[in-house]
Amino acid sequence: MSEESLENIANYKIILVGDGGVGKTTFVKRHLSGEFRKEYIATVGVEVHPLVFYTTKCPICFNVWDTAGQERFGGLRDGYYIEGDAAIIMFDVTSPETYENVAVWYRDIIRVCDNIPMVLCGNKVDVKDRKVRARQITFHRRKNIPYFDISAKSNYNFEKPFLYLARRLFGDPSLSLDKAPALAPPVVELDQKDILISERELEEAKNFDLPDEEDDQF
Repeated sequence: MSEESLENIANYKIILVGDGGVGKTTFVKRHLSGEFRKEYIATVGVEVHPLVFYTTKCPICFNVWDTAGQERFGGLRDGYYIEGDAAIIMFDVTSPETYENVAVWYRDIIRVCDNIPMVLCGNKVDVKDRKVRARQITFHRRKNIPYFDISAKSNYNFEKPFLYLARRLFGDPSLSLDKAPALAPPVVELDQKDILISERELEEAKNFDLPDEEDDQF
C-alpha cells in the first residue's frame, strides 16, 4: 500500500502491553506491513508498527505501539498510553507470573485511557508445556473483555484481537475482514489435537463460577 493510500484510511493507535518476553514484538512483526514500515519514536522509546487490515467497512491501519523493551525498566511512561484508541494486553501461557501481572497492565491502561476497548491474549499456545490453563484465566471475565489464545509464531488467531477492536471502534458487530492479513509464513506448526483441546477447555471455562477473590488476585 502506498504512502498516499495509507493517509486515506482509518488510523488508530493500539497500545500493546505485557511483561517482557511474552512475545509482543514477535506478534506484531508477523504482519508484513508492520515489519516493513515500522518507525521508532525516541522520545517515548517505542517502535510503531502500522498493521493494515482490509475490512467490509474500509481499510484500517492499526498503529501498534510496541514497548521496545522499555517495560523491563519498571513500567511505561504516560506518553505511551496517551491518545490510545484501544489496547491489547498479552501474557505467556507458559509463564504464570506474566498472567499474574495482567492486572497491573490493566490498571496502567485505565489510569491514562478511560474506557477504551481492549482484549486479553495468551500467547505461545504452540508450546507443549502450557502452565496457565483455560480455567485459570478469569481476569477477562471480571473486566468484561474478550480473551484469545494466540500463537505468534504460527499465526494462530492473529487477526481475532484486531477484528474485535475494529468492530468496537466502528460500532459495527457485523464488520468482517475482506481478505486475510498479509502475514509472514509460520515458523512453527500447531498440534491440531492440542488446539482442539484448548478450544474446548476455553468454551467450558465460560460456565465455571468465578472464584471468590479480589479482582487482581489469581
